[in-house]
Amino acid sequence: MSKVTVVGAGNVGATCANVLAVKKVASEVVLIDIKEGVAEGKAMDIMQTAQLLGFDTVVKGVTNDYTQTADSDVVVITSGLPRKPGMTREELIGVNAGIVKSVVKQVLTYSPNAILIVVSNPMDTMAYLTLKSLGLPHNRVIGMGGALDSSRFKYFLSQKLGCNANEVEGFVIGGHGDTTMIPMARFATYKGMPILNFMSEDELDEVVHNTMVGGATLTGLLGTSAWMAPGASAASVVDSIINDQKKLIPCSAYLDGEYGYKDITIGVPCIIGKNGIEKIVELPLNDKEKELYAASEAAVAKTTSILHDINAI
Repeated sequence: MSKVTVVGAGNVGATCANVLAVKKVASEVVLIDIKEGVAEGKAMDIMQTAQLLGFDTVVKGVTNDYTQTADSDVVVITSGLPRKPGMTREELIGVNAGIVKSVVKQVLTYSPNAILIVVSNPMDTMAYLTLKSLGLPHNRVIGMGGALDSSRFKYFLSQKLGCNANEVEGFVIGGHGDTTMIPMARFATYKGMPILNFMSEDELDEVVHNTMVGGATLTGLLGTSAWMAPGASAASVVDSIINDQKKLIPCSAYLDGEYGYKDITIGVPCIIGKNGIEKIVELPLNDKEKELYAASEAAVAKTTSILHDINAI
């Protein structure tokens, strides 16, 4: 028996819960939200597909009752507000820091051993807040941004090649943002062969650019942030934990000397298993990649420093 709680029944949270159910990742999924009736309605909607799609997972929706989340193995945190017109970055971080801290405290009251997956933005900063404000072990707090960014990278690679997306490999490290992420073009492959065997450097540069603006592109098309791939990305991390798959997934993890950095939460390749982050994989970066990673780390550190400025930690 396995239990997963998804905090926040918005588009991303509901999609995550739906994927967890359809893929039969957990025995029970609790979808919780602060807004009356929303989680209950979305859980009911998901459950009405069980006989159509053939899954046995029980999805339960609750309004702000964290007793129902007790003994969760994994908790996915999607709650938080989007940036509103006129709101400074400091104000946004202050509001979301308060929300995330409150959620995590309530979650841990009833599931003290849960592994936490942070989706709330700014994700690297919220993962750091979760870790530092509650003194949790480093392996139990995971920011899922790299899983999403890597999925987008593989999509654009497959589109450029005109091939099956499942036969392409690629990953993204660094911060979860359109100026801080680093699609690792040098390591990308198609059927185990270097991607540059199949496309030009200019074409690969275009893929990298499209990946970096992937979120903004979708916002422009949809008029709001995307939710299908973000929700599925969070669910993929849950799957690797619940089923101890030990998959290599780029995630935002706390660094303590890896890649030459300390006291920061930022995207790196991680082995994800039943204990959460079981290993951070250190890649042999070349000089250009080291330069890009240093710039990304500096940008993430600057944003994260706001937590100290507003006394959030």
